[in-house]
Amino acid sequence: MRRTLSLSLTAAVMAVVAIPGASAAEAPSAKTPSTVRWGDCPKDSALPGLECSTLKVPLDYRHPEGKKIEVAISRLASMKPEKRWGVLFTNPGGPGGAGLNYPALLKLGGLPQSVLDTYDVIGFDPRGIGHSTPVTCDLTPEQQVRGNFPEQPDTLADVAKEATYAKTVAKQCATSKTASLLPHITTANTARDMDRIRVALGEPKISYDGTSYGTYLGAVYTTMFPQHSDRIVLDSNLGPGGYDATAMRMFARGLQDRFPDFAKFAAEHPEYGLGTTPAQVTAKYYELAARLDKKPVQEVNGTLFRGATFGLLYTEAGMAGLAQLWKAVDTDTPLPAPPPALPWENLENSSSGRLAVICGDSRWPRSVLPYQAHVAIDRIRYPMVGAMAANIGPCAYWPTNPVEPQVRISDRGPSNVLMVQNERDPGTPLVAARKLRRAFGKRATMVTADQGGHGVYPYGKNQCANDAVTSFLTTGERPSHDRACVAETH
Repeated sequence: MRRTLSLSLTAAVMAVVAIPGASAAEAPSAKTPSTVRWGDCPKDSALPGLECSTLKVPLDYRHPEGKKIEVAISRLASMKPEKRWGVLFTNPGGPGGAGLNYPALLKLGGLPQSVLDTYDVIGFDPRGIGHSTPVTCDLTPEQQVRGNFPEQPDTLADVAKEATYAKTVAKQCATSKTASLLPHITTANTARDMDRIRVALGEPKISYDGTSYGTYLGAVYTTMFPQHSDRIVLDSNLGPGGYDATAMRMFARGLQDRFPDFAKFAAEHPEYGLGTTPAQVTAKYYELAARLDKKPVQEVNGTLFRGATFGLLYTEAGMAGLAQLWKAVDTDTPLPAPPPALPWENLENSSSGRLAVICGDSRWPRSVLPYQAHVAIDRIRYPMVGAMAANIGPCAYWPTNPVEPQVRISDRGPSNVLMVQNERDPGTPLVAARKLRRAFGKRATMVTADQGGHGVYPYGKNQCANDAVTSFLTTGERPSHDRACVAETH
């Protein structure tokens, strides 16, 4: 995202002179010897077949000889060296998500053997996260539970009240022991780290499979380093601005797109007692949310209810759990126990890293007034969570401005990007994906799947979309034009 002299300027110049029509199937040139020494992974990421290492990278790429930080990397090596094409970098999303174990999780989740044979699959904890040099904002457990969404504002005065909380969190970040790292925990610098990993591996090019926020990271990488980009898969896409204020408001559009799937599901399962028609289920949502808005912040209130509804609709499997949760709230019975934390999860670090990225990638309005206007608009436009998603957050009071201009995604570079997208995605709605598709122009082809949820490949049930990705990763062949995959019954 940041254009500077030295390394970054070189990347920018190369982006301009890249040959737009270069074929994604063109074989990478011969690799150079790797300098990475693979060994055992940390205990919380020690999954079958996974090897790990660390790499030192510049904290500030404007001063590449200055302070260094560590990036933790992993490899799931191809067992078929005679079929190996190259390396496939991966990112599971976030920002703030650890990715060291992601190659092994992809394998366990059904990544086709043909893809596993074609690549050494590479994972990494992005800078600031997990086993890479971590950041902290000293978030309390209560602040961590607040998660992605601010409180639900009922009035414009509530936005001003939320501003006090946002200032507190921003100040904690600014005074934490890792405050000096925060300006450099950005998507552009993570992309630069990826290219340092590529060099250390001795690879002339990388292929890439990124989901959710990982689509923006991949878009930034292939924009900054088009000459080192091979087959780029972007799954469940953010808009071309990444996680900016616009993307946060898009959560509201995403839930409105996705909710009819749940309303239909709940209506077809009368045992939950939420209604026998989609309209009744929808009315129940507003009834429960209004009831919980009267609860204090320390309890399961309207904000947490709306956030849980949003999050559990990321998957088809989450619908039964969501219906169970609604039933418990409606009947005032004990809530279902939350699932245990995964061994590699550190919610404080993940939440702090997320703030660093979204606040450092782009400029956010610094006054309360724009947020009040957006809340008023989105409460009417997207009544399910619109007011929450538009409310003010810590980025409005972030201690530093972005240290360099945001990377502009464009059509400059080879035609080697395959976007895949569910039509009813709550986290990264289709309308945002279409904006990224337009920004890429001739560089990209997009496959949409008539299904709901967040994430298409390899977990989705739409074989048409899955086959398009597998074919591209294993042969370099994309659909010749944008494709719509119809819903499939199972």
